[in-house]
Amino acid sequence: MLFAVATPSSPVEPILNPDGEVVGTPPDLSSDQLIAFYRYMIFGRVFSDQMVALQRQGRMGTFSPVNGQEAVCVGMAAPLQQKDWLVGTYRDYLAFHVKGVPLLAQLNRWGGRIIDSFPRELGCLPLQVVLGTQVLHAVGIAQAMKYNNEPQVVVTACGDGATSEGDFSEALNFAGVFKAPIVFVVQNNGWAISTPRQHQTAAKQIADRGFGFGLPSYVVDGNDVLAVYQIISRCVDRARAGDGPSLVEAVTYRLGAHTTADDPTKYRADTDLQDWLKRDPLIRYRKFLMNQGLLTDAEDQHLYEEVTVEIRSTIETFEVLPALSPDQLFSLVFSEPPPQLHQQQAQLLENMKTEGE
Repeated sequence: MLFAVATPSSPVEPILNPDGEVVGTPPDLSSDQLIAFYRYMIFGRVFSDQMVALQRQGRMGTFSPVNGQEAVCVGMAAPLQQKDWLVGTYRDYLAFHVKGVPLLAQLNRWGGRIIDSFPRELGCLPLQVVLGTQVLHAVGIAQAMKYNNEPQVVVTACGDGATSEGDFSEALNFAGVFKAPIVFVVQNNGWAISTPRQHQTAAKQIADRGFGFGLPSYVVDGNDVLAVYQIISRCVDRARAGDGPSLVEAVTYRLGAHTTADDPTKYRADTDLQDWLKRDPLIRYRKFLMNQGLLTDAEDQHLYEEVTVEIRSTIETFEVLPALSPDQLFSLVFSEPPPQLHQQQAQLLENMKTEGE
């Protein structure tokens, strides 16, 4: 006999509708905190646009715009304490910024100066490009914290495409079995480059998969920064209390290209984009702040100008840094490189010397 199974993931109550009107119960945040969320979101949008422009000018490598996903990045990082860990992907640089990673350190990563790592005391692994591998690393960190009776938690993020990797399921399973203090966040932006979400899983929601591994799982409007912050806060508190992992699927949309090497007009309809533009997380939150009397047009313009100056100043600092020598790549993997790497490094230096002559 066959039995129907109800959808196990739980929808999270929205707090702001697309017009910025309060339709749920907001988290208890001060006016300064509410404005800080907005400044972070502006930072993500301006930084993303600036980096795309730099790439087009040949001054930066391939880059992944965050446009449209700012609310998820801010909402998942803001609940974390200083000693908590954040493990993310190439599109989570805004979340790293919220966690405290200096912008120059992130520019070094994007610009190929990978010898400069993220400050360890901030609890952030460098952004990950390989799909899904970071969730396994995050579970390892969380389990080590539990083993050492440390009160910290881990938030790790991935895209909807990464959930098709075996690493994602293995990480959920291990975390569920051993009650690791971790929160998994899936940024479901609808596309794994050009592969639509419906071609990745037959599950009604990606969050439904967490139920099979024993994780409480939730679906939240990823363009509602207050709703994302509220559910992540609850899951972080649950993990910190020793009650184990949770899975949150934040439904959002990538307004731009997957990367600067991508052309989304080749595979998605403009009508979809226009529909999601009406749900732009910055516009929604801006309307909310204005409705609450917390923001004026002049203050909004000042925030954009302030953020733009900060970003451009850091870019100028980055662009005058001295070039790295190619042989420095050999010192990045091992604290004590094995003899083979020393030999290869010496050979490279000899080749560089010969070619230079």
